[in-house]
Amino acid sequence: MDNGFITEEVMNRARKIKLLILDVDGVLTDGRIILDNEGNEFKSFHVRDGHGIKVLIRHGVNVAIITGRHSRVVERRAHELGIKEVYQKCFNKRIAYDEIKKKYSLKDEEIAYIGDDIVDIPLLTKVGLPVVVSDAAEDAKRYASLITRERGGRGAVREVTDLILKAKGLWEGIINEYNKA
Repeated sequence: MDNGFITEEVMNRARKIKLLILDVDGVLTDGRIILDNEGNEFKSFHVRDGHGIKVLIRHGVNVAIITGRHSRVVERRAHELGIKEVYQKCFNKRIAYDEIKKKYSLKDEEIAYIGDDIVDIPLLTKVGLPVVVSDAAEDAKRYASLITRERGGRGAVREVTDLILKAKGLWEGIINEYNKA
């Protein structure tokens, strides 16, 4: 990721992050929901987003999911990535947000959120690092401190995980870990 578009304010906000909360459709996926005639639901996830999440968790930043829909696919992907906090079918995402915040004794400025639509505005206005993906709804973009270069489901989450790790001064150590492997 080229940090040329990252402001010092965004880096300062990212440095404080202890929890990254993600929406699913339009953030972890490209927003398409594929249904077959048997009632199965299919979603496509980007492998680099998943790797970024795993690295973030491994380096002490928790990750949670809050989404308006319910899907077994989301449960499976969260389990694969080690995401323990998964809140689905949340019509009022602020309720789940407040529960997670209390559970981990966090302040708003220690939480980042990535969204893509107007339903995400209540969380974008609360968190310390509000982020939307590049193809987010224009009204949601107005509430973001950062708009990713990549689209949802296409590496946008990875941009943010890398940003947080770089802001915390962990990136070079992570690269060195892989060089030694």
